[in-house]
Parts: sequence; structure tokens; C-alpha cells
Amino acid sequence: MTDIFEGGNKLPVTEEFYSLQGEGYNTGKAAYFIRIGGCDICCSWCDSKITWNSGLQSLTDIKDIIDKARAVPAKAVVVTGGEPLMYNLDPLCEGLKKHSIKTFIETSGSHPISGTWDWICLSPKKQTPPLNSIYSMAHELKVVIFDEDDFDRAEENSRLVNKKCKLYLQPEWSRYRQNILVIVEYIKAHPYWSISLQAHKFMRIP
Repeated sequence: MTDIFEGGNKLPVTEEFYSLQGEGYNTGKAAYFIRIGGCDICCSWCDSKITWNSGLQSLTDIKDIIDKARAVPAKAVVVTGGEPLMYNLDPLCEGLKKHSIKTFIETSGSHPISGTWDWICLSPKKQTPPLNSIYSMAHELKVVIFDEDDFDRAEENSRLVNKKCKLYLQPEWSRYRQNILVIVEYIKAHPYWSISLQAHKFMRIP
């Protein structure tokens, strides 16, 4: 998607909030979250469908985003979506880095990387696979398990990431009860994987 928002100096923000990271390797750590609108993948089980249409979101100047991030005690920002890499994130990251704020992103990897990231969580989607270039950059691979076919997809992706990349399987929330024991048994049999639970949903926090 062509970046039309002043070269990344404005972004279609769905919501911003200060909370704890709820998934994957960084679970439990405080961070300022920026959820960017717009997605060209649109998974049927997505729990953030409000983000799909960027035209429904308010365009926010990145200076305002950075000021809000600076105001919280934790010097960490998580950029998520939607698919945040639909936009140029260089200006946002440059502004955050000037204030020594760590940058984290969750992405499907379906668009080229922009921005400077301390942590890249790659969460691949089967209908739009990641670009080859992102696999070597990912610090964390998080595969959402909706049905048993997703285990094969997880293994395919795990063979493409770098050797230091953390590997996580995460039950899709609406099928948690059906899938959790299957995932547990799979990880017991394949212990190079770890489980990711959406801890923020259990805690009922944003």
C-alpha cells in the first residue's frame, strides 16, 4: 500500500494505551501500545477487526504519539495492528529512539520492514505469507493455532527463521478450550516450541 500519510509523519491510529505485554517472550512487561489501523490480510478469527479499514481511524501526528509514550514510566513501545508495516515507520522509530525508548513490533511480515526495532515478533498468516527477507530479522516467531493444519505451517516457518529466534505456538482465543490440550501435547513432543497465552485477556486488561 502506498504511504499517503505524509511519509509516515501521520499514522491511522486505532487506539493507544499503557498496559502489560500479554503474549510471547515479553509477556508481563509494561509498554505503551500503538495499534495502527489498516490490514490487507483480514483473518477470519481476528480479534481486532476494527483495525481493518484505515479510513475509519483518526490520523495522528507521530509527535503526539511520541509525547504520550514519553509520559509513561516504561520506556518501551509496542507497535501492532492491523498490519503496521503497511506504512513507513521510520519517522516514528527515529522519534522514539531520540528519547531512548525501546521499540517492539508485531507483524505478519507481508510488507517490507521499515523502522528500527529492538524486537520483531513475526506472526505469519497463511493467506499472505511473510516476505523472505524478514525471517532472518525476527527475534520471535509466534504462530496462532486455529486448527491442526497450523502445526505444519508453524514447522515450515520455523525452518526459515534464524537459529536464535524464539518459537511460540498460541491458541486462537475463540478456540482456546478446544485447542489448548492439543497444543500442550504438541509442545511436549516438540520441546523447541514454547506456548504463548494471551495473558492480558485472562487478566482482563487492554
